[in-house]
Amino acid sequence: MIPVPRYLAALCLFIATLAWCAHAQAQADQPSMSRGEYVLKISGCSHCHTADDGEHLAGGRALETPFGTFYTPNITSHISAGIGAWSADDFERALLHGVSPDGSDYYPAFPYTSYTRMRAEDARALHGYILSLPASAQPNRAHELSWFLRWRMAATVWKWLFFSAGDLQQLPAQSEHVNRGAYLAEALGHCGECHTPRNLFGALQADLVFAGNAEGPDDELVPNITPHETTGIGDWSRDELLEFLKFGELPDGEYAVGSMEPVIEGIRHLTPEDRDALTDYLRSVPPIENRISN
Repeated sequence: MIPVPRYLAALCLFIATLAWCAHAQAQADQPSMSRGEYVLKISGCSHCHTADDGEHLAGGRALETPFGTFYTPNITSHISAGIGAWSADDFERALLHGVSPDGSDYYPAFPYTSYTRMRAEDARALHGYILSLPASAQPNRAHELSWFLRWRMAATVWKWLFFSAGDLQQLPAQSEHVNRGAYLAEALGHCGECHTPRNLFGALQADLVFAGNAEGPDDELVPNITPHETTGIGDWSRDELLEFLKFGELPDGEYAVGSMEPVIEGIRHLTPEDRDALTDYLRSVPPIENRISN
């Protein structure tokens, strides 16, 4: 038998160890990647960051607002056109604090005002999953804003006046199940960004959370989703709300249209447990009388 030199045996052991570590890391990353995919689907990233007939997550969707038109950015894994050069810390800072990697503040058309309540592990899982998807070199399009908003300092001032970063506070009188629903609605799903009216400065009105918005995206009427019996969804049964969240079917047999249609496409991926939690949370919020009409 020919003796194997010690250095060669050590090298073989080193290579085998590297292979084992890579396999173990891949196995460990699987739950995180699955979690990132789940967060992406139910958070609406694909709809906002994908233009009609555009490449997935390559941006370019126009968001019409009273302050001008915002164009969503490319968030694919492209190194220069997208976020491929962002670290997990960069991504978390953007979502939770509304700050770009270069230190500038984002306009609140980007719903970091809700994402700030997202758990760090969900933000990092989302980042990892996005970086695993195909890259696009689609360049970003400049916003078309009112003159007084063309300087980023306007976003800094807005944040100073209206934004507070922080975790979602637990509802002490509610179960863990309902608190899970609150997290889905207020952080990941950011329902309030459309279903809550805004003041003259574009900030959400805290006393009318989920009470509907007569000036929603693209001038749509966004309904009251509090459990008010006459102006909200208080006359919906629990089963009717569950069916709506799963299929977009309204109690009268019609289906969600407009900007809600792609939202349903995303939240239909909720697990049965999460759909139950979201349903029970929406039925638990304070009813607010606020009729939305033209």
